[in-house]
Amino acid sequence: MTTPPTESWLFDVPPPLTPVERLLRLADQYTRHNDALDLLFRTATSPEPQAHVASAKRLASDTRTAVKAIHDERLYESTELTETVVRLKQLAFLTTASADLGVRAARELTALAPQAAVGCAATLATETRRRHWSTAIAPDERLTAAQRTALAQIACGHVVASSSLGREFTRSREPKVLMSTLRALESKDLAERTPNSALGAYLGGPAQDRVCLTQAGVTALASVIGLPPARPGTAPGTTPRPIPTATQATTRIR
Repeated sequence: MTTPPTESWLFDVPPPLTPVERLLRLADQYTRHNDALDLLFRTATSPEPQAHVASAKRLASDTRTAVKAIHDERLYESTELTETVVRLKQLAFLTTASADLGVRAARELTALAPQAAVGCAATLATETRRRHWSTAIAPDERLTAAQRTALAQIACGHVVASSSLGREFTRSREPKVLMSTLRALESKDLAERTPNSALGAYLGGPAQDRVCLTQAGVTALASVIGLPPARPGTAPGTTPRPIPTATQATTRIR
């Protein structure tokens, strides 16, 4: 008689995302959505008006789910948390509205969504640590200051990679994400490239590789996002942490 496989082997389920990780993953979803719209508009002779609708509706639903996840944490009310929830609700509204528009107009409504989601994640992470909440993640001490910055830039959808004449290079906003930093993150399985998924650097140019966070990268960034920037030369793991407040409000987010 064959011995049945163990339950852990049958159901290797990853741990659920924390609300901060969920927001960082949401930012990645918006980046991929925007990239798809960019390529659709640039390459298609006459883009199908409904091509983006399913993706937009799914993103709006995921954004509302992120709001519910924050409510489920039952964090004490603060101005920062209230504004975070409002921003996410606004984002869900704009994304829902984009489903009723053409590709170009729809792309404009979600243009700032990745940065907005990352900003909300940073605020939520700060508030979570300040209250010593159970979903706060211990800072990843492997990360240098440059790697922390690069992870945040990647999460915001600001980093692409390409090559020319056998030489690889990156494009990003300031502060610049160097190829050496990207390779270091890739070696730690914190970042990855999606080939030919982002617009070219110039009109008619070849598509570039979007750089995205892996799930391990999402967790690593969630552990340090919202912390004070590491000083130049500061060793990993020695970045000062915000000092918790002595008192807390007793009302909760509504």
